[in-house]
Amino acid sequence: MCSLIKAIHLSLAISFVISIFLSNTVHGLEAKTVINSPLLTKKIGTNRTIKVDINGNGEFKSIQAAIDSVPEGNSQWIIIHVRKGVYREKVHIPENKPYIFLRGNGKGRTYIVWSQSSSDNVESATFKVESPNFIAFGVSFKNEAPTGVAYTSQNQSVAAFVAADKAAFYHCAFYSTHNTLFDYKGRHYYDNCYIQGSVDFIFGRARSVFHSCEIFVISDKRLSISGSITAHNRKNAADESGLVFIRGKVYGTDDVYLGRAKGPYSRTVFAKTYLSRTIVPLGWTNWSYEGSTENLFQAEYETHGPGSSPDKRAPWSTQLTDEEAAPFLSIDFIDGKEWLPVWIEVDS
Repeated sequence: MCSLIKAIHLSLAISFVISIFLSNTVHGLEAKTVINSPLLTKKIGTNRTIKVDINGNGEFKSIQAAIDSVPEGNSQWIIIHVRKGVYREKVHIPENKPYIFLRGNGKGRTYIVWSQSSSDNVESATFKVESPNFIAFGVSFKNEAPTGVAYTSQNQSVAAFVAADKAAFYHCAFYSTHNTLFDYKGRHYYDNCYIQGSVDFIFGRARSVFHSCEIFVISDKRLSISGSITAHNRKNAADESGLVFIRGKVYGTDDVYLGRAKGPYSRTVFAKTYLSRTIVPLGWTNWSYEGSTENLFQAEYETHGPGSSPDKRAPWSTQLTDEEAAPFLSIDFIDGKEWLPVWIEVDS
């Protein structure tokens, strides 16, 4: 009997420790954990689902029609489940329709595709989200407009325009030849996403973390200069925005800079990221920016691979110390603990 009681006490103690561990890691997951659709669905705690099926086996055949059916001022999470297929439509989630979870069947199975170039980045966008509290999982966003003529109205071809605060994309993909992801404003999280482009293809003034993302550089032979992955636009030192890339990889078919300045306080960080030879040795550029480089924050931390050349980088760029990098490696950079359903712990 004594042995049985001890065993029960031991079991209860183990259960208590496990419960404490789970309560402390319920949102911030270890790096080896895969964030999938069931986990996200569980974390947002809803069973309200609208099914979209291009073949007619759902409530709607169009994604936009499903979004239009969501009531204005929606205050509880609602899932729009988009089954596999290529949905050829422009999709817009307006600012008065928050708490939408756009759940696809995988970035290789669910596509939102349009083809449009414009002198206006926003007008060209295949997908636009302006409502706060938005999640997407397993969706590919593509602008398949042919590469236009540089510096003309046929130049902008945005795949996604993200102007929402508290927006998260998990296992999504973004395709275009130019200006692919307009990361306009707000706090954003991208986990295990694929982003493809050639010139300024991640740009805007958002405060965003890109965790374990693949960045693929395609060739743009219209230009005599190398393209750039990022073009962050930060106007002053009080602005908290910045683009932070952690534990991803950069590769491709053409030479490219990690980023260029789009504003006097442009802030971009690549940390613990694999860089292939597609990154030119100078790393960073102030091309077309006529202001001082004194306040630019174009930085790296423990990048590696053949494209990592700290001794050849632009003189105004920075190789961060552990202490300097710490604020950018924390999910607190985007206040993620306050609004993300799940995230991956950077240091695990």
